[in-house]
Amino acid sequence: MEALRVEFATGAPRLWTAGDMVRRGLVTTVSSPAGTAAVVGWAGPVRDRLAGARALLDAFARPGCEPPLPAGDFAAVLVYRDRVLLMRDRQARIPLFFRESGGRVSAVSTSARGLGSAAELEPRYFCRYSTGNLAQPHTELSPFAGVHRVLGGEVVALSATGWMRGRTRRADDPPAPVADGCAPARELRRALEHAVGRRLGRTVACHVSGGTDSTSVALLAARLLAVEPGGTGDLVLLGGRFDRGELAGERPYLDEAMAAVRRQAPGARPVIVDADDVADFDDFLHHAGDADEPHAHAFRAPFWSRLHAAAAELGCDTLLTGCGAEPVVDANPFQLHALARSGQLREMTRQARIRAAASGQGVRDVVRTHVVEPALPLAAERVARLVHRGTVLGGLGPFTRPPWLRRGFARAHGYRAAGAAESRFVFGRTPEQSLYDAANYLAAPDPLSWRCARQNGFFLSHPFLDPEVVATMRRAPAEATFRPGRPKALLREAMADLLPPGIRDRTAKIPFNEPYVRGLRSHGDELIDLCRSARHPLTAEMFDIDTLCQAVREARLGMGDSRSWDRMNGSLALVVWLEGLLDGRAPAPGAAVPVSVAS
Repeated sequence: MEALRVEFATGAPRLWTAGDMVRRGLVTTVSSPAGTAAVVGWAGPVRDRLAGARALLDAFARPGCEPPLPAGDFAAVLVYRDRVLLMRDRQARIPLFFRESGGRVSAVSTSARGLGSAAELEPRYFCRYSTGNLAQPHTELSPFAGVHRVLGGEVVALSATGWMRGRTRRADDPPAPVADGCAPARELRRALEHAVGRRLGRTVACHVSGGTDSTSVALLAARLLAVEPGGTGDLVLLGGRFDRGELAGERPYLDEAMAAVRRQAPGARPVIVDADDVADFDDFLHHAGDADEPHAHAFRAPFWSRLHAAAAELGCDTLLTGCGAEPVVDANPFQLHALARSGQLREMTRQARIRAAASGQGVRDVVRTHVVEPALPLAAERVARLVHRGTVLGGLGPFTRPPWLRRGFARAHGYRAAGAAESRFVFGRTPEQSLYDAANYLAAPDPLSWRCARQNGFFLSHPFLDPEVVATMRRAPAEATFRPGRPKALLREAMADLLPPGIRDRTAKIPFNEPYVRGLRSHGDELIDLCRSARHPLTAEMFDIDTLCQAVREARLGMGDSRSWDRMNGSLALVVWLEGLLDGRAPAPGAAVPVSVAS
């Protein structure tokens, strides 16, 4: 989707924005004597997008200054008299790309497809994509040759005529010191309230599933809106209801969560969407084929798009989720790795035994998962593949080459280096720190939100992935976060006065497996036929189609695990995406509005 575009064809930057997105408040443009800024999303509080865009323009107005990037979900282009700056927030929610050749940028856009040529693809990107679900947002490569991604937290400086001047990454701010006597739970509550408050718009929708995470966000949004003078915000509670199957067991928790939020904000409007007939892979050709770049989670788009459409009908301008809480506010399992790395083997063993007893695992399993595998991720996966010989999906983790990716293609285009880079990103030198960076991309992949923003009128936003919340959890001591048998103990303590008892005390949630199983049973033959009939030449060059089809058959039988299924789902989405290039199924662009650049 092209929300903004900059071209340097005439020697000076020319800026366009999507008119309908400007009217909906999704794109904000401001000008001053210093220059012009176009901000997609929001920098600073959602409700004051204009002030946030002005502050961003003013902060970078002086050449050579390197101010910190503000909180928010945004991509921005700042056009000054002597230079152009491209930037994204550290969480990298909004995409931004540039087309470059010989050190000169010819165009900038939020759409990689809008800048690239379907006849000139970048094979290295497809190797990196095939390593797993985290690859896309943190690699510079795009699917198209010569088109590069502005990375999260990065500022790209160009001359006024498009020549590259430099690229810098803004490091995360160091965690602020904890106030004396301030309990970790109180710190988390304050950080989460700030994160939710920054994301409140005029009409706010909150996902409510009946879990601790989404209910906490909705309760804080309701509480903050209730104390506003004059009640300046409306609240919509958005939930998907299943009346059949195992997910029907979530219905009582959904009802309890809705009732608790409405006690805080009686005017909140519950919107319950019937989802019994939704299955993963419904309309897969549309959800995977029309994306700007391959969308590994396109298989789950039918459920989310139905919920988001309901929010759009009510005119919501922000939609908050509970995504990210699982890895961010739960006890960090890689603390075991830190203990082993520092030689505290006795303490590591003691904590591993406690974790094993709480989770029903063996001590060896806990140590292997949280100590050995992070230290030797590629070797651990190769051993697992040897142990699980005989099936396509058995032992397939997030890094090693999936058996359907042809060895020759992988060797020619750097799959080994891509797998190593991905493992370093996920675990890094200190896995207990890398967990939060990886969680940002794993917990909330929302290309669907981006692709549908023009018609829906909002972007998704995730308070648990706010930098302040992540920094708060990074400095929380392990003894405060780890309570055996009580996941997310610190969040439960922080929200104890608001969470209803049934949700506060539950320790397990029904997994979202049923729509996936139903989708594979309903569409498995279609997916196999789709692979066998694929026309794009790169599909046959990359994939052994028979092996990929065998993976689909095994998944239908319940073989493999969630990680191996994710690898298969991503490859299927790539097959459909390449077919979309042949058919020219790019989304119709909105009307472009030229923006006068201050001079």
